[in-house]
Amino acid sequence: MRGYSLDPHPSANVAKEAFAVVLIPRVKRGRVPANNVEIVSDLQVAMDQSNPDDHRYAAKVVGPARSSEGVFLYYILELYNAR
Repeated sequence: MRGYSLDPHPSANVAKEAFAVVLIPRVKRGRVPANNVEIVSDLQVAMDQSNPDDHRYAAKVVGPARSSEGVFLYYILELYNAR
């Protein structure tokens, strides 16, 4: 199985890498709440839907993972059109 386990329990669900459009106020964010992430089919779609002027960036993300506060997050692996 390909992916990342963000939970130490071995039978936990595996978070997967995906391309997405993420809404973030600052480019330096390393993680994003799940409601700010729109998973898309590939990088080209993410690039087409991104708009840095509106803080929407194409990205490769991994997740979702539950934080200690119970919020579902995606971790940003790479931003593609950040300034």
